[in-house]
Amino acid sequence: MTSTGALAEIRMRGRDSEVRRWLGDALARLRGGGWPILQTAVAASLAWTLATVVLGHEGPFFASIAAVISLGIAVGQEGRRAVELVFGVACGLTVADLLVLAIGTGPVQIGVVVALAMAAAVLLGGGTLLVTEAAVSGLLVVTLDPTTQGLSPDRFLDALVGSVVALAISALFPNDPRRMVEQAVQPIFDELIDMLGETTAALHTDDLELAEQALGRARGIDARMGRLKEALAAGYGTARRSPPRRRDLGHLAHYAGVADQLDLAVRNTRVLTRTAVNMLQEGKHAPEQLTEALLDLARAVETLGAYLERFDHLDTRHFALQAAESATAVLNEHNDLETSMVVGQIQSTAVDLLRASGMDHTESRHALREAARHARA
Repeated sequence: MTSTGALAEIRMRGRDSEVRRWLGDALARLRGGGWPILQTAVAASLAWTLATVVLGHEGPFFASIAAVISLGIAVGQEGRRAVELVFGVACGLTVADLLVLAIGTGPVQIGVVVALAMAAAVLLGGGTLLVTEAAVSGLLVVTLDPTTQGLSPDRFLDALVGSVVALAISALFPNDPRRMVEQAVQPIFDELIDMLGETTAALHTDDLELAEQALGRARGIDARMGRLKEALAAGYGTARRSPPRRRDLGHLAHYAGVADQLDLAVRNTRVLTRTAVNMLQEGKHAPEQLTEALLDLARAVETLGAYLERFDHLDTRHFALQAAESATAVLNEHNDLETSMVVGQIQSTAVDLLRASGMDHTESRHALREAARHARA
């Protein structure tokens, strides 16, 4: 029988304050962004110092700007972005200097310079960063440092210094790819556990409002999955570019395999929650064994998240198969449409978790068939 204490704990967890959740997410983001923030601050300061001391430039703000943009837009792609930055700066500065010499400065000239600098970057086939940086460079020339002395290479050299400094810092002191991915994946497990817990409690107590709350939570996990995929892409970029981090490529590949199956589990769990809402809307009461299966599914997610770096997830497989077996056994006595749909989604999610634990397609389907056979017996 389902433990009343376990359901009460899940229900309480599901009703946590949104403010508390937001604060927790904000602090997690700050902890995850601490190293990139430090990198960017050091790069901006060092670029300014080098442009001043080595090149003898006065007020080399383009050096700091180039360093900040190279490190601050996205992690793991600094090489490509630095190249785009240099060409964007060159394009913007050239157009801006020529126009300032020809038409002077002012509000109208600002608009003209920005438009023409961006148009020139587009004609050169630049990406979003190149086009944006061309506009920013032209804007800064017109507003901060308009020249009347003709073309000068100083600004371009400042930007080059900033880009090189950013590349050097990112290569010598890279972000930790594994930590980046871990911080992106753990909230997904937490949300799945909470969502399954709320769905379990809703079916156990016939609480339609709680089931709809779980469905709303399910619809919000897609954004977290997007951040996980971005973290994986950034992690791969950092590991390939930085020799000290290449040893992390194997772990990233493991995380990538888990992420693919976790994405499917998120989608199936969302459908599962929607079918639970439909069941309650139809006035059907879920059998006790069905809520037990949902609890086992939540335990499978929890163990997968807790032991993600292990390559042998025996606990995850045990709970996933137990969930599938319990759900299938319900069909021996209840074969209405709503119950059958919930059972089918539990089975599909169990397969996703088995695949995430390292089982291949054939093994997971065979294990599921064995669980179904035991349930029917």
